[in-house]
Amino acid sequence: MKIGVLTQPLHDNYGGLLQAYALKETLQSLGHEVVIINRRGKERSNFRKIASIIKNKIKGTEPNPKTLLSKEDKKIISQNTLAFRNKYIPNLSRPFTSDKDMKNLNSMGFDAYVVGSDQSWRPIYSPSIQNYFLDFAKDEEKIKRLTYAVSFGVSHWEFTEADTKACATLAKKFDAISVREESGIHLVKNYLGAEAIHSLDPTMLLKTEHYLKITKAENVMNNDGDLKVYILDKTEEKQRLINSIESKLGLKQFEVMPNKRIQKDKVDKIEDYVYPNPAKWIKGYEDAKFVIADSFHGTVFAILFNIPFIAIGNNHRGMARFESLLKMFGLQNRLIIDPQNIDVDEILKTDIDWIRVNEILKQEREKALRYLKMNLK
Repeated sequence: MKIGVLTQPLHDNYGGLLQAYALKETLQSLGHEVVIINRRGKERSNFRKIASIIKNKIKGTEPNPKTLLSKEDKKIISQNTLAFRNKYIPNLSRPFTSDKDMKNLNSMGFDAYVVGSDQSWRPIYSPSIQNYFLDFAKDEEKIKRLTYAVSFGVSHWEFTEADTKACATLAKKFDAISVREESGIHLVKNYLGAEAIHSLDPTMLLKTEHYLKITKAENVMNNDGDLKVYILDKTEEKQRLINSIESKLGLKQFEVMPNKRIQKDKVDKIEDYVYPNPAKWIKGYEDAKFVIADSFHGTVFAILFNIPFIAIGNNHRGMARFESLLKMFGLQNRLIIDPQNIDVDEILKTDIDWIRVNEILKQEREKALRYLKMNLK
């Protein structure tokens, strides 16, 4: 089958890139031809950028510096993630930037569309949410439609009334719906009037050996440390927790991130904002003896690599993702909400039963592969 995979726009987010890569690899291993559909939002014109600056000045707020960068600066920042994408996800389509343009997909000869994973069914993250319910193919009767581990990101409903009505109609055309969070099953039933099953994140469909081949092929150097820190939203409270664990375990913390955060700092020397290669990010899990992350995929890879960890929940980015993932593996005690109000020693002295975790992972992989095979034939 020729399959079009519709996921979140692929930028510099390591989890986003690796989930697309993993789903592509899995579908190809089942004998399918795969194209990742490059759905993107429209590039803002210089006029709109200037208007945004004026609007923020009137409000007395600072604009997000990233939205004001030139195309040249963005290329510099993304040089490593782009190189990874070009090498490991070469089957990316041309960019599609409008609802009208998306209809051109119907002439590309797809036998099936798979939507997912990541937060593809979260309106605030997806350009034109109805596209992610395949509105552009609503009259294509012979096309197979399914999702794989598609995520709403949260456990509450964020769609507008109009989008809810339209997406409910479109959802009923799907041959099968698989969601990444347990709460997604209830959202699909209660708001879309359809049935769904719970599935693993695509990155967990691949074994660690698969990822180690990437780090070996890229000849990645060892990281300078053994306590991997992957914090997307830094705070003083989180840093104090990290320092405490570093001291208690006698480890050395390290990050695989740009030297500076463009959302927080004013942009001066652009080279300081370059994202390291995703292979270097993966290598961090080879090198780590402990992981601290406030990222969903940062937590996923700790589980995959059997590294003891603490996950710091992130309400804004979607708490349901953490809760569902950790419940699946019986690791709810590794999730903390308030870094200031936890018993670190209690968590650190509690060992993880990796034999049990890996058995659950094996069973969930088998279930996921059965789902894909059954619905793509």
